[in-house]
Amino acid sequence: MQQGSKVNILLVDDEPKNLFALTELLGGLKQNLISAPSGEEALRVALKQDLAVILLDVRMPGIDGFETARLLRSRERSRLTPIVFLTAAAEEMESVFRGYEVGAVDYLIKPILPEVLKSKVSVFVELARKSARLAESEQKLRALAARLISVREEERAHIAREIHDELGQVLTGLKMDVAWLARRLNGEQQPLVEKTESMSRLIDQTVQTVRKISTGLRPEVLDDMGLVAAIGWQAKEFQKRTGIRCRLNLPREIEGLEGEVSTTMFRAFQEILTNVARHSRATRVDVDLKSKARKLVLEVADNGIGIGAGEHNGRRSLGLLGMQERARRVGGEVRIGGAPGQGTRVVVTIPDGSGT
Repeated sequence: MQQGSKVNILLVDDEPKNLFALTELLGGLKQNLISAPSGEEALRVALKQDLAVILLDVRMPGIDGFETARLLRSRERSRLTPIVFLTAAAEEMESVFRGYEVGAVDYLIKPILPEVLKSKVSVFVELARKSARLAESEQKLRALAARLISVREEERAHIAREIHDELGQVLTGLKMDVAWLARRLNGEQQPLVEKTESMSRLIDQTVQTVRKISTGLRPEVLDDMGLVAAIGWQAKEFQKRTGIRCRLNLPREIEGLEGEVSTTMFRAFQEILTNVARHSRATRVDVDLKSKARKLVLEVADNGIGIGAGEHNGRRSLGLLGMQERARRVGGEVRIGGAPGQGTRVVVTIPDGSGT
């Protein structure tokens, strides 16, 4: 929404003269004024329109203002829309309390002072504009984050291929040259023989390092053998490196997964294991992967110290936030549960792409 964009204001009253008066009073705000002569009509409007504020008459035939407000609050689209109740006479305190209980933010008595009404509505108009700008900024940030994730993954795959292919070929050539040289040395050249053997061992170590770096950037097993094999391989590597036992419940194979889905789920699994190693103090991790109802579900539970309230958004949770953004990017979600002393359970759900 731009700075000068208009917002929608819903006016609800069963008396046409009251609707006309409200329209005249608020016309100077130059916003979109929508009139509804009943609670039923107000509910229909609220289903189709985003509203900055609702001015709602209390006493109406059919669905009265209280019931209308309750129904508005029960719907996701209007759940947070400000509601200002209007009534023709001073009501007893019980009625006022009832209005606040069903979600009203204010309660005005008719006849309403024009300056008061316009001032209050102007506040809600400005809040709606700021909320819209904030939502637009958040959407742009999410799009930027998604693009950065995509570019990063592409770059990692490119670098992994370059390291594996180019550097790997050079090292293989060096190993062959050293072997050729060693075969031409005789027993009287023992120092040179020892040097070539040392060079050969160093090349072998470098080859292993190159493979480790390349695999860290983009595991070949993910591209060559698929997600199930990649998760099994990563779990074994994790167990070997940390000593934390991994119990796996994996399907034999999952057909038809899109590359982006496999990458997203695999990166989520890596991030979960990283957090287990760093923070959980666990001795066991249970991993369950299944495909059902066109959704891929990964559940990872540990027996560690658990996660406390609010820790999902702490400084240590940037990796979890990144994982959630990755999942959201492909239409998935991440749920994190657990309690101190009871371990942590992370469930990642992603559409498998088979329905597209």
